[in-house]
Parts: sequence; structure tokens; C-alpha cells
Amino acid sequence: MEMKSHLESLVDMHGSANINEFYKPRLVLSEGAAEIEVDVVDKFYHAGGAVHGSVYFKMLDDAAWYAANSLEREFFLVTTSFTTYITRPVSVGVVRAIGRVVNKNKSQFISEAVMYDEEGKELGRGSGLFVKSKISLVGADGYA
Repeated sequence: MEMKSHLESLVDMHGSANINEFYKPRLVLSEGAAEIEVDVVDKFYHAGGAVHGSVYFKMLDDAAWYAANSLEREFFLVTTSFTTYITRPVSVGVVRAIGRVVNKNKSQFISEAVMYDEEGKELGRGSGLFVKSKISLVGADGYA
């Protein structure tokens, strides 16, 4: 039986998370980088008819988090802080968040992410600090 790679296991873990039944994201991973796409649907809208900021946060945090956890093979990382900047509204199409690790040391990772519409216009950006938890990745839902 062939063993799954760490990156394949992270993609499976992402797909098994209950929250993602709502967003239906698509994740592509490489070492230190992640890309997430989501189709914009009206159930993401606030009362003004555009995507709610919580969707921006979710996509940016996930892209930055998966970029970081792609480099951590033993423990599940947790977000300890995340700053989000929303720079443009969106209400149609596909949105994409690209995350990358910009700094890491023994206990923490700093990652940044930028979110774009399908025309490549920036919608928002964020950066976060991620630290190792006591949760083994092997014990995380969907990872094994």
C-alpha cells in the first residue's frame, strides 16, 4: 500500500473539515505555499450584496495556515493572530487566495496571503502568526 505524502494528507484534512462543506474550497499545496479557490455564491453576501468579510478572513487564514503547516510535519498549527485587510468588494466569479511562509523558526511561522478575483485584481490581504499545538497531525481529522 502506497503512503500518502504530507501535502496529500493536508489536502485530505482540508477536505474533511466540516466548515468546508459550506465553502466548498479547492486547495493546492506546495512546500511553504498554498492556493485556495472558492466559487462566489449569494449565500456568502452581506446585506449590501457583496461577499462578507468572514469569507475573506477564512480564505486568507486558510491559505496562510496551509502554507505554514506544509512545512510542519508533526504537529497541527494554530493561528495565534491574523490581520486581515479587505481592499475591494466582490460579488461574482471565483476568488483565489495565495499564501506563503515569509518567516519561520523552531516554534512559530509567519505567513502572508493575498486574495484575488478571477481577473487578477487584489481583493484583500492578510498575515498571521501560527504556532505548534500539542495536537499530532496524525490524530487530526482527515489527515491519516
